[in-house]
Amino acid sequence: MEGQVLTALKPRPRDGFVNTGRVEEITARARCYLSVGYPVHFSGAAGTGKTSLALHLAASLGRPVILIHGDDEFGSSDLIGGNNGYHRSRIVDNFIHSVLKTEEDMRNQWVDNRLTTACRNGMTLVYDEFTRSRPEANNVLLAVLEERVLDLPHDSGGNSYLQVHPDFRAIFTSNPEEYAGVHKTQDALMDRMITIHLDHYDMPTEVAITAGRSGLDEEQARRIVLLVREIRRLGVRNYRPTIRACIMIARLTKVKEAHAAADDPVFSQICKDILCMETIKVTHEGQTLVPKKVDEYIRKTCGAPLVPGNGGNGGRPREKVALESTGADPG
Repeated sequence: MEGQVLTALKPRPRDGFVNTGRVEEITARARCYLSVGYPVHFSGAAGTGKTSLALHLAASLGRPVILIHGDDEFGSSDLIGGNNGYHRSRIVDNFIHSVLKTEEDMRNQWVDNRLTTACRNGMTLVYDEFTRSRPEANNVLLAVLEERVLDLPHDSGGNSYLQVHPDFRAIFTSNPEEYAGVHKTQDALMDRMITIHLDHYDMPTEVAITAGRSGLDEEQARRIVLLVREIRRLGVRNYRPTIRACIMIARLTKVKEAHAAADDPVFSQICKDILCMETIKVTHEGQTLVPKKVDEYIRKTCGAPLVPGNGGNGGRPREKVALESTGADPG
């Protein structure tokens, strides 16, 4: 029986990836840790660019990439491999025409899975949201990251211990433990990796990413980022819109040939559809205040008229919006 074939990714720079000074600083730190042999773990809230940064970092290493997405149903075999059917061989000996000899052999067919493939061939492993897998499934990583040895089952068809290739590197990402579907991982595993905590990017980086991923001019991207950052400050311990919301608003504004201006009804409707999420629990007398807040912040951040002349499908504001009013996050 044919075994399954695993395909490694050939990393290349992502179209529209914005490599600002902040992004490059994080990448350089992580690349240094990997060069010494330590695995890197990007931890942070959803929408902070963990997966994009992990793949960008993996691409910078110039090695084939094996990508794994954490799954609550995973067992250790989903990482290292297992028996996948049987291998059957038959030998027919008819050297003497009157005598027919046959030999048959049937044995389990072992197939490497993604972790084993990466360890055996010196690839870069990107384990995205690894805490969505149960801790017992990830136990096999302990020896891989520390002793550089992969412990294989006795029926794997070869040596029970695989020496990890010297070029093997591992990059992990995870969401906070309070997120649904996330398991608390073992301290021993966390102790083996270097964790870099990611938060919302600084204002210039968010503007650059929004403009780069949407095609809008910088001034309109700046308005959208200002708006999202204002909404992000609503409530306490609630879900807050991320850079994804900025990109979604900007792309749709571009596609609909709208403008990031308070007097554009198409733009206002796009913002309300994306930003008035029910998970932001800001209410008064049982009614959500978010739509009113969105209207208020659109007027505040996008109230200055746009004039032609700055590229994209919009223009530039007659008056600059003060960045100090946003309470901008410090990188």
